[in-house]
Amino acid sequence: MKIRTLAATLLFLFTRAFAAQPTNEWLTWGYDQERTGWNRAETTLSKDNVSQLELKWKTQLSTAPNEVILSTLTAPLVAVVNNRTLVYVVGSDNTVYAIDSATGKVAWQRAFPNPLKPRAPATWLCSNSQNATPVVDKEAGIIYVSTSDGKLRGLNLADGADRMSAVDFTTPFARNWSLNLVDGIIYSSSARGCGDTIAHFTAIDVKDPAHRKVENFTSGGRPGGAWGRGGLVRGPRGMYTQTADGPYDPAGGIWGETVMYLNFKDLRLLDSYTPTNWKALNAKDQDLGSASPVVFPFEKWTLLASAAKESVITLLDDEDLGGQFDHHTPLYQTPRWGNDGLLLAGQGVWGALSTWQDGQGRRWLLLPMWGPPSKDAPAFQTSYGPAPEGSIMAFEVRLNDAKDKPMLVPIWMSRDMHVPDPPVVANGVVYALQTGENVLQNQPIANAKFRSTPVTNAVLYALDAETGKQLYSSEKSIDSWTHFSEPVVAGGKVYISTWDGRVYCFALK
Repeated sequence: MKIRTLAATLLFLFTRAFAAQPTNEWLTWGYDQERTGWNRAETTLSKDNVSQLELKWKTQLSTAPNEVILSTLTAPLVAVVNNRTLVYVVGSDNTVYAIDSATGKVAWQRAFPNPLKPRAPATWLCSNSQNATPVVDKEAGIIYVSTSDGKLRGLNLADGADRMSAVDFTTPFARNWSLNLVDGIIYSSSARGCGDTIAHFTAIDVKDPAHRKVENFTSGGRPGGAWGRGGLVRGPRGMYTQTADGPYDPAGGIWGETVMYLNFKDLRLLDSYTPTNWKALNAKDQDLGSASPVVFPFEKWTLLASAAKESVITLLDDEDLGGQFDHHTPLYQTPRWGNDGLLLAGQGVWGALSTWQDGQGRRWLLLPMWGPPSKDAPAFQTSYGPAPEGSIMAFEVRLNDAKDKPMLVPIWMSRDMHVPDPPVVANGVVYALQTGENVLQNQPIANAKFRSTPVTNAVLYALDAETGKQLYSSEKSIDSWTHFSEPVVAGGKVYISTWDGRVYCFALK
């Protein structure tokens, strides 16, 4: 192991210091800029009382569901504004909502109709609708929203009033993903070629009156886009993401099937990792783009954990992402944990990974697995029966003393749940959301009705974070299903959004 530089060590310590200053709000997708999914400030809900959760309210919003649009609402965000807790979601029709957490009533809403005509009819792959979860700048009192006309808007958290003039951000009708805010720069990724958009990343300086925008294109067209739900993920030196199927040609600036590390502000490439089997991943549509990575400190490293449809977990060193010489050598890699058939849809890891640290200092990694576990995977210490539809898998990150490298130990696999969203963690409890959605993709793209016909209803589960034991289930409390979202835990409450245009709030009896 090479000697770590002083600068890298200081950055590593800064990462730990950042993690030590949590807020009991949910201001961005995945809770924080590193997309850990771990609310470190939650104290009201615990293993001892989470079984007493009940549905407090469900609010029907005016954004109407549509067969073509699978994400009617974004995942919720939560912020305390003037001693009042507000829950924010954005509808697929570009309507921004702020909901009073105490009552479930809409505190304010702003609609931003898109007057532009899309270049192609909407499909469930390219729905011509708003898609990105917004981000909150709590210090400035602003929520930043990306709308389907390609604009970025800044609104007052308290009343929705304009705080920033709308500026060009993405191509109209692009499929861009959750916004991340780091030191005054808003980041997002665009993928899938929607709106004839070339796959790329965008950064815009909202503190600069000129709103300088920078873009980094990963291919010459649709391939190589990043569509993990976390968008771009903060590391100590820049922003991480992982790209989808596409050619890999570094000399030509084409980055399919690659974990990319981009410099803050200017999105200059700092480092990369591409698995040696990238051609096989392309051939089977096992693209890394199906999920977002997660960044966390462990021992002397800042680690990035990556997984996607192939269901192999890779640990990468922030200082030396893919090896000094070939960019194909990970720090550690596991066997396959699911998707034995290498199916392009409905199995494997979709969404994002999550991580947390317990009171004894043990670092955990959580994986949302769609479909059954691999028949050849190592056994978990604890499991809760067959999981043909999906599960949450929990691993402990440990040090392999003999190799002086980190490794993963499988600890528990949850009960069966139909294609779960990325789990989140708060105060020793894992919250997992069975989505209930229909994941089949073997029908004509124009026939969206089969995709909007759910397999079952969404169910919120609470699990013991150290054992995986079920502590709570919402059972039939949720009437609909959800797509590409996450449960959100803040201030003793759990929030979810569903396809029928509702926001649900669960809290203690």
